[in-house]
Amino acid sequence: MNTSEISKSLVKVLTVTAVIVVQRIVAQILGTGDWSIDLTAGSGLGLLAVWGIGHCDGLDGPVVQLAIEALDSGNVNYVLPWVQEKDEPEIRRAFEHAVSVRKLSPDAKTLADRHFFETLVRIHRAGEGAPFTGLKPAGRDLGPAIPAADMALKDGSIEKVIKLLTDAVVEGLHRRFHAAFSRRGFIPNDVKAGREFVEAYVPYIHYVERLWQDATSAAQGHHPEHAGQAEHVD
Repeated sequence: MNTSEISKSLVKVLTVTAVIVVQRIVAQILGTGDWSIDLTAGSGLGLLAVWGIGHCDGLDGPVVQLAIEALDSGNVNYVLPWVQEKDEPEIRRAFEHAVSVRKLSPDAKTLADRHFFETLVRIHRAGEGAPFTGLKPAGRDLGPAIPAADMALKDGSIEKVIKLLTDAVVEGLHRRFHAAFSRRGFIPNDVKAGREFVEAYVPYIHYVERLWQDATSAAQGHHPEHAGQAEHVD
């Protein structure tokens, strides 16, 4: 088998692996082995399903939007699923305080609402092991993945998310694989070429490793937000 045939075979294996990895990631995120989602539950559960994934610290994100529903309706139960049971008393107190203060004036309403939003998001993120760095503005660019994941929960179909992730993973695997494969045939005395191979090999292996870890580990809560990660996974 020549070099070209080996390359094609390896890429084919990696592509199939990528599809499997993406499917397992999606299944873990959604907590189901099926690709369809039943949204026929009651209105409260349906609302939670629409906002099931991501961007919880944004003013247009799930937590704040449900907080607005809670304050306008006077029903704190809209937001209680987003905090742990041990934190429920603090949220109830903050909610009651906000409901009382926001009646005083329009300015008081604005301040009370903002304080409740911040308290709720901070406690929600703390319960998931994530830091709170302030509320983020509405309309920020979240990239394609989060909006697609949210829309899937609304539409009841995960197919677009699978394609989006599969295409990205396959492209990332192709790029890293070819970078490493094209540099592997160096001679021992060519140290410069050897280092160029290592510089391509390490990102390739780490990329595959992270994909596998994400696909086989429990997907719970937020990922820790570390500044300056070694490599962006695209």
